[in-house]
Amino acid sequence: MTYAVRMRVTMREVADRAGVSIKTVSRVVNGEPHIRPEKVRRVHAAIDELGWVPNRTARALRTGLVGVVGIAVTELRRPYLAGLVEALVTEADRRGMLAAVEPTRGDPARLEAVLAARGKTFDGVVVIGPTAPVADGLDDRPVVVVQGGSSDSTADSVDEDVAEAAALVARHLAVMGRSRPALLGADQPQMRTALAQSGIDPAAVPCVDLGEVADRRAGARAAAQLLEQHPDVDALLCVNDEVALGALAALVKHGVDVPGRVAAVGYGNLEDGRFSTPSLTTIDPGPARLARSALELLADRLAGTAPRRPRAVVSPVELVRRESTLGRDPR
Repeated sequence: MTYAVRMRVTMREVADRAGVSIKTVSRVVNGEPHIRPEKVRRVHAAIDELGWVPNRTARALRTGLVGVVGIAVTELRRPYLAGLVEALVTEADRRGMLAAVEPTRGDPARLEAVLAARGKTFDGVVVIGPTAPVADGLDDRPVVVVQGGSSDSTADSVDEDVAEAAALVARHLAVMGRSRPALLGADQPQMRTALAQSGIDPAAVPCVDLGEVADRRAGARAAAQLLEQHPDVDALLCVNDEVALGALAALVKHGVDVPGRVAAVGYGNLEDGRFSTPSLTTIDPGPARLARSALELLADRLAGTAPRRPRAVVSPVELVRRESTLGRDPR
């Protein structure tokens, strides 16, 4: 019996299928900027159709790059962080790069070890969350900080539009006729500012500190505490969806009608919030948008086309309106 052996797909075949030059395919795979979106789509479509895998060894010899980006994250147990990491891995793969996820467990030494691997194990590193200033974050071993609150002026950064998120929530509360909200989680100056602009006295808005872990258990405790200390509260503005889901459970346990008596708003747009009872109104920070911006900044640095100054990208957010503020559809 004779078997037909399929030879390895070449970059030439990808270029021919996409109707572009080999150089264009190379630029797309290496994540270089300033390529027409139509050409990028055609190249990626050809890669997917032909099943082409870039020769990373050859690319490393040619460019000095290993084709791997490091992703430093505190932990992966938090659903939102896991989702953001997944978005970053997906975006890296779309750009023809491998991604290595490195949980730091909040240990500065672990983070330093990841950063020290730039130029050897990693071409660059994406750090999720606040970090101390990063040495050489703007050179050919770049660092991009995602959701770090733009605290690091020595690296490029990507943050969601927190001020717009607060404004969206405050306006939604006003439309729903809510005037006595409370904050569950770290105090949020942007939220207090937005509430003031909606006619709510920010000094009259209580805030419950959740401690070190802002999870469902902390949210349930905080909601129970608020019901006891501030029985007139009519809306809970939660630091994340996990806290909001815990708060919803506590409200139901205490027989509180949601949203009749108390409305609840989360942050993060976790999948669980779609299926909670009631479903959870939340802010969607757009993990895919954050990941796309982060890898684009990293690619610019690696291609040598980025300016010497640090760049800060502010990514748009969306308010996802659900039953915890709107009530159930009577249909």
